[in-house]
Amino acid sequence: MIKNTLLLIFTIISISSAFSQEALTNNEMLKNEPSNISKFSDGPYIFIENNKLIENKITNGKVITRVLTTNAYDTIFSPEKSTFNKVKKIAALSDIHGQYDLAIKILKNNKIIDKKLNWNFGKGHLVIVGDIFDRGDKVNEMLWLIYKLEIQAKKKGGRVHFLLGNHEYMVLHKDLRYINDKYKVSSELLHLQYDELYGNKTVIGRWLRSKSTIIKINDYVFVHGGVSEDFIAANDFNFEKINHIMRNSIDRTKQEMKATNFYDIYYGKKSLIWYRGYFKDNLSEDDISKILKLVDTDHIVVGHCSNEEVVQLYHNKIFGVDSSIKKGKYGEILLIKNNRFFRGTLNGEKIQF
Repeated sequence: MIKNTLLLIFTIISISSAFSQEALTNNEMLKNEPSNISKFSDGPYIFIENNKLIENKITNGKVITRVLTTNAYDTIFSPEKSTFNKVKKIAALSDIHGQYDLAIKILKNNKIIDKKLNWNFGKGHLVIVGDIFDRGDKVNEMLWLIYKLEIQAKKKGGRVHFLLGNHEYMVLHKDLRYINDKYKVSSELLHLQYDELYGNKTVIGRWLRSKSTIIKINDYVFVHGGVSEDFIAANDFNFEKINHIMRNSIDRTKQEMKATNFYDIYYGKKSLIWYRGYFKDNLSEDDISKILKLVDTDHIVVGHCSNEEVVQLYHNKIFGVDSSIKKGKYGEILLIKNNRFFRGTLNGEKIQF
């Protein structure tokens, strides 16, 4: 089904060599490829307008709009705290990149969700370590699933933490280089730029703006790229303060942020969302121990750098949970229980580190 949908979308996109800059109008698309457009669906996207909720959905190539009751969705999202203690079980994965169906299999087979896609992890904490956005064609479905699971987990005494990665910040800052071609069609049909589908006047957009970039659960720090010595040196390393700064930066322009050294610190190669040093810089055991001491933690869990499975480095001090889910073929989840670490495979097998 996914392959067929992608084939249809690619056919539409081939009409223009640069769809985002030379986009066809709805009428032109319908005229050129009416059968393909008639099978195109996406959404929902919930907009907040004058104290009303407006749902826009694309069904069979047509935009369907309806007004929802004001209490259908929350429109105010308070930032969660940045540190959590006495959590008995934790699961973490990252870099889903729109591969909704594969992520579902991983979560189901590792008993994080049940067969009906409902929360099944009790009082445990699930951490999505960034990068749901870009590349794949089911980004919106994944966002809504996490949105739902977050609500369900809280009711069961658990938590879902969706940390923002570099690709979330890219989209929110209008860098749309990596969006799937499907969303170029959606943007055209909805007469909006893709980033506007997640703007501050949308439900998911406001929800995203409440999210953290770095959190600490027990003695484990979770962040998309990693914590570098350079970043620590440039900051008063306080989790709440850093998350506040990053949230406030979402609606700042790049031009404004680049006017000072702010952009290099928070969005540069040594920043929390872009750092690859644990995998690329040949750091020593002493280098890692120094970082952990400065951050006051025993372990750091990161995404961003792709591997074929969940990996550990430096004697379990660093865990990489980007298991190449973005390729759509395989993926894993890190499971932590009683200070023991396991790879949760695609079929649900637990392999201890």
